[in-house]
Amino acid sequence: MKLLGFVSLGLVLVVAGASRAETTVVLKDTHLCCGMCVAAVNKILKTVDGVKGEVDQAGKKVTITAPDAAAAQKALDALAAGGFHGDTGNKDLAIKDDSGAKPGKVKSLTVSGVHDCCGMCNGAIKATLKKVDGVKADTAKAKSDTFEVTGDFDAQELVKALNAAGFHVKVK
Repeated sequence: MKLLGFVSLGLVLVVAGASRAETTVVLKDTHLCCGMCVAAVNKILKTVDGVKGEVDQAGKKVTITAPDAAAAQKALDALAAGGFHGDTGNKDLAIKDDSGAKPGKVKSLTVSGVHDCCGMCNGAIKATLKKVDGVKADTAKAKSDTFEVTGDFDAQELVKALNAAGFHVKVK
């Protein structure tokens, strides 16, 4: 009887340990203006093995539950590749700055990889660009993931502004 008790306790501890091994990360301030944005995030997360996602459109956040930290980072990387950005508040599990933007002012910059599925996304992108000192014009349009920005502006500041608005981008 004691042996059965020890085996049962051991199984409970193994199951409890396995459930604690899960990693949960919340990506905040992600651009999620419409159902298409939400569907895109869900589709991206389904491509990462073992990852579950919960999208809170109103709260502008994505909660990722993964079997471990490596899978959680893969999910974050996949979201960035899909044009989504946000802040996890965690230096180890975060969307990395892979924009390629160099410091200093530029006259023109091609931005790519941005999630811009609809007019609301595009409006948010254009509103963000207008807030960057020195930006004069852009060619951003809905349903296109690449556009050009012109003026006399700092490339890194432009990327930071788009990231803060929930969009992940790369520069060419």
